[in-house]
Amino acid sequence: MDNLSRRTFSSAALATAASYQRIFGANDRVRMGYVGLGNRGDQVHDGFLEHGDQQTVAVCDLKDDYLDLAVKKSRGTPTRYKDYRKLLEQKDIDAVAIATPDHWHALMFVDACHAGKDVYVEKPLSLTVWEGRRMVEVAAKTARVTQVGIHRRSGKLFQEAAEFVRNGGLGHVTVAKGFHVMNEWPAGIGNPPAGPPPDPEEWDRWLGPAPKVPYNSNRMYYNFRWFYDYSGGQLTNFGVHYMDMLRWSLGKDAPKAVVAMGGKYAMQDNREIPDTLEVLWEFDGGTMVNFSQYNANAAPANAQNAEMEIRGTKGTMYLHGNRWEVVPEMVKDTPRPVRTPLHRDQERAMERGPRRAHIEPRTVKGSADTAFHARNFLDCVKSRAKCNCDILTGHLSTSAVLIGAVALRARSFLEWDAKAERFTNNATANKWLRYDYRPPYKLG
Repeated sequence: MDNLSRRTFSSAALATAASYQRIFGANDRVRMGYVGLGNRGDQVHDGFLEHGDQQTVAVCDLKDDYLDLAVKKSRGTPTRYKDYRKLLEQKDIDAVAIATPDHWHALMFVDACHAGKDVYVEKPLSLTVWEGRRMVEVAAKTARVTQVGIHRRSGKLFQEAAEFVRNGGLGHVTVAKGFHVMNEWPAGIGNPPAGPPPDPEEWDRWLGPAPKVPYNSNRMYYNFRWFYDYSGGQLTNFGVHYMDMLRWSLGKDAPKAVVAMGGKYAMQDNREIPDTLEVLWEFDGGTMVNFSQYNANAAPANAQNAEMEIRGTKGTMYLHGNRWEVVPEMVKDTPRPVRTPLHRDQERAMERGPRRAHIEPRTVKGSADTAFHARNFLDCVKSRAKCNCDILTGHLSTSAVLIGAVALRARSFLEWDAKAERFTNNATANKWLRYDYRPPYKLG
């Protein structure tokens, strides 16, 4: 899946050219509907607006000011909705972009596929592993073009980085890490009291399939990310980007085990999600992947202040949002000497002997703008080719971080059967792989 070459991808696109001609004219626009237009949704909309062959024909959100801004940016006058199901009924929509809170992704995605729309859905793909697998199944059954918003997949910068590592550029990779570092201490997201919602209907519609709980302003809109009913926290928010990049570079589909430690150690707010967290996954072939979340201290996680690092026997790659660099290892090609009291000086001289690099240092700069990912989706809607981050790719990366969140909650070392998508050594932990939707919501 991850080793699909550009040549193979181009061949697949050419093979579907006939279907493209049947569906769209070469100069036709893709008519888009947007669901969720706050923060990331606004950024996604901006990414699509970069391209003249997309047309915003419908927008949906619970907040009027988000809708106002989306309409203002659009060419023409898109239809406004508060209910995404009404948007999906609009016949002239070819595809939808979903950028709602995580707990809504699965329902909206499945409904969009059944409505005959192609789907761009933001990351993380789902709130639970079971939801993600159901999304994969429905997309295949309905033959929809899908793109998950892990946008580095469409950036040439990161495509080349992943290819470099997969082709052995760093030697054997033993450790790969991702970091989310910032200081939110002491106030964090604050600690507002629970109380009656300003708009009970809006609160109920925002909760959707999630459990009905007393209203708290931190549970809505951006701050939802700090509550388990709606999100896996920064592990799934940022961590899915890192996990995707790292497993892509390793050429691996899924881990075989995971363990996690962390908690709310410093924050004086009402979050549920940890402010400090370490998650460790083991992959076949002798590689560990680590996610470190330090949200009570903003000191750089490494000397390069990089988001990710990949450590191989020949060197280390440091990845930033706009560049990556390779730092070679200086190694001795001869075995280390045996230390003895009688030959210590000789051994020290041997230790100081010549070392050499097996690779050259390099720095590559570029971008992973969301507009590249939008472009890929629009092209694939027309050609019916597979997107750079199709639903299965997004599900594998999301599942990996989701089981990390389960490992923290279970306080256990968990062995993972990726084919069955179950833990093999902890039946209790499996209960967190799905949850029961609040009636009348049901995943089709």
